[in-house]
Amino acid sequence: MMNRTKWLFAVLMLAGATCALAQGHSSPGVAQIVALDECDPRTFNFDVPSGMGADFCKNVALFGRTTFGDLLIEVSQGQPDPKWAFVPDTLTVDEGTILSVVDQGGEPHTFTEVAEFGGGFLVVFNAPGEETAPECSGGFTNAAVAKTRILQGSTSLVTGLSKGTHHFQCCIHPWMRMDVQVK
Repeated sequence: MMNRTKWLFAVLMLAGATCALAQGHSSPGVAQIVALDECDPRTFNFDVPSGMGADFCKNVALFGRTTFGDLLIEVSQGQPDPKWAFVPDTLTVDEGTILSVVDQGGEPHTFTEVAEFGGGFLVVFNAPGEETAPECSGGFTNAAVAKTRILQGSTSLVTGLSKGTHHFQCCIHPWMRMDVQVK
């Protein structure tokens, strides 16, 4: 009796899948985006104001790490560290594709959709004279920004993007930017 039940279940599953394909329904694709940074735990994990606080940076890289001081200098000169980025920085996907954003860096980021690229909510990380993007205003006290936060080692899914170009940036590190073209 058990074998017959398994067989019937398999036939029904196959019929359902065939019906869905015949109607043009298929599972949406997934495109992966990686958030990277090279924060140096020794300099980022000091108590504020000289650092970001204990356990903020959880980078495990042995080489190529950026100190907190160096990052501030680079940003003030309008040349933030290129190792802090979304990879890829441009992406073309079909409508219905799910964006899977993985934080493989050492600290939190956001993946926030903005109308136009701008500064983030931590003014010290904005390029000289750059205004905060309205979508980033208020930082994590703004629920819309808080929903886009990605903690170290975690993944955030973005669904339901309409056709056209979508701009995303990190509201903490605003030079981390990418465009997603949905066709």
